[in-house]
Amino acid sequence: MNLNPLRGAARSRLRRGLSAAAAVVLGSGVLVVAATQASAAAGCRVTYTVNQWSTGFTANLTVTNLGDPLSNWNLEFDYSGNQRVTQAWNSEFTQSGTRVTLRNAPWNGSLGTNATVNPGFNASYSGTNTAPTVFRLNGVACTGSTTPTTGAPTTAPPTTAPPTTAPPTTAPPTTAPPTTRPPTTAPPTSPPPDPGGPRVDNPYVGADGYVNPIWSANVAAEPGGSRISDISTAVWLDRTSAIYGNNSPTTGDMGLADHLDEAVQQDAANGSRPLVIQVVIYNLPGRDCSALASNGELPPDAIDRYRTEYIDVIRSIMSRAEYRNLRIVTVIEVDSLPNLVTNVSGRDTAVAACDVMKANGNYVNGVGYALAQLGAVPNVYNYVDAGHHGWLGWDSNFGPSAQIMAQAAQASGASFSNVHGFITNTANFSALREPYITVDGTTRQSSWIDWNYYNDELSFAQAFRQRLVQEGFSSNIGMLIDTSRNGWGGAARPTGPSSATDLNTRINESRIDRRIHKGNWCNQSGAGLGERPTAAPASGIDAYVWVKPPGESDGSSTLIPNDEGKGFDRMCDPTYTGNIRNGNNMSGALPNAPVSGHWFSAQVRELMANAYPPLS
Repeated sequence: MNLNPLRGAARSRLRRGLSAAAAVVLGSGVLVVAATQASAAAGCRVTYTVNQWSTGFTANLTVTNLGDPLSNWNLEFDYSGNQRVTQAWNSEFTQSGTRVTLRNAPWNGSLGTNATVNPGFNASYSGTNTAPTVFRLNGVACTGSTTPTTGAPTTAPPTTAPPTTAPPTTAPPTTAPPTTRPPTTAPPTSPPPDPGGPRVDNPYVGADGYVNPIWSANVAAEPGGSRISDISTAVWLDRTSAIYGNNSPTTGDMGLADHLDEAVQQDAANGSRPLVIQVVIYNLPGRDCSALASNGELPPDAIDRYRTEYIDVIRSIMSRAEYRNLRIVTVIEVDSLPNLVTNVSGRDTAVAACDVMKANGNYVNGVGYALAQLGAVPNVYNYVDAGHHGWLGWDSNFGPSAQIMAQAAQASGASFSNVHGFITNTANFSALREPYITVDGTTRQSSWIDWNYYNDELSFAQAFRQRLVQEGFSSNIGMLIDTSRNGWGGAARPTGPSSATDLNTRINESRIDRRIHKGNWCNQSGAGLGERPTAAPASGIDAYVWVKPPGESDGSSTLIPNDEGKGFDRMCDPTYTGNIRNGNNMSGALPNAPVSGHWFSAQVRELMANAYPPLS
């Protein structure tokens, strides 16, 4: 199989018979519990120590194997209340109701006789935080005697414990627990490097890209499609069922583990070069509050389902030992955070659903949780969606969007270190470069640029990167740009600047982007394939990527009932005359389009015909 290498140079940059003393909550701070029963046969011993505050706690466990050596271990226990584990270290966790299971991480499965392991986790609760009373190691009750440790009581959350909910949209009070890292007395959130190696600065450099066999077969069946069928595209997890394989027309029966298994095979076949597989994390509660075509399955208040049914499952799969040599790039929640800036009350473009999502905090909370959980897997690289220049390029959107992304990066146990970079133009059409137009005081007055400070995606991505660094993100973050549909080739592509004297005429005749308006986003007529996936193509840019698989529809042209949670958005209707978000212009959408994500043969044929650079 031809894997289409992404070439480029490196870029510089844890018995009911507990004693009363062992189950005492010391103020709001430290709870120490020892699992003891002196008369029982010893198979294991567990010490469970808690630092807690009003809404959450951090648990550190010392688990000692007093029996035969183990090659893999799991620790089970039950809560009597509503405790909910949100993040773990030195273990992988699952929770079903009140039952919590901690399993060994890929690097610490071996547990010899008298050997000890130290898993820990963060969790939320309300009411009484009663400690578990029975622990089982590989099904055997832990009854070995132990001496409880002690700790000084505290009256406030531990200053290094992450909160279990997102910070408010304004700065949190200084007495709230910071969100940047697990407690200093706990093992680190990220495990030590495993045989797959530590993260590299740019995962795309020197690597090949995963070729999705389902997309590849779909496009290869189109006339001329073999020219692009070996190009790497992203796997979209746009519903919980997509994790397992849901037999949809586009994704077939391949779930996440199936794709990762296939990626391992492709990696084995390409010699010494590493392999990058791109996975789009796209299932927030109340998803895409401003566009009906991409609405999701989860209602606005379903943040717990997002965590447990979606993100936790994805993390559990991605962290399997057999995938440790893959470079897994995650694209985090397309078109979410910018909506909290541009489409809320106080703006002419306000949408009621976006006000709901801003008020309940579940976009910020969800993105933060995804970053924290997936960022704890050593070979996962998180890239957060950052809109595009025709959305965030104005100064009224530019800084506020960077600020809300910084809030999300510190929510739900996440930290800046969980963000490897950002991606712009995801599933959009903004031209990569506009070589024949200079943005200045005059051209900004044109109706096309409309006072925006940016007129193409490369200049925006590079500038937005710098603004994100100012908000506290690492200076080593890199940007991705989705170039799957922004080529705008064909006969309508200008070959030089216009000489027209009228400003609007000159700009319209000179621009590469041939959309009617930059607010048009659905199945755009006249679009073409853009730059092929390339590593490190420009300063601050980790790669040009094809995250939106060409030929997968943005939304249906007419109402098509479906069981995928996807609505009908008039912006996908070619007869629609627009709204304030596209300047009340025609939608520019192609006719006869299927439901979002379904195969759209006419679209991919047009994209190939209008490719720039042209296809050979």
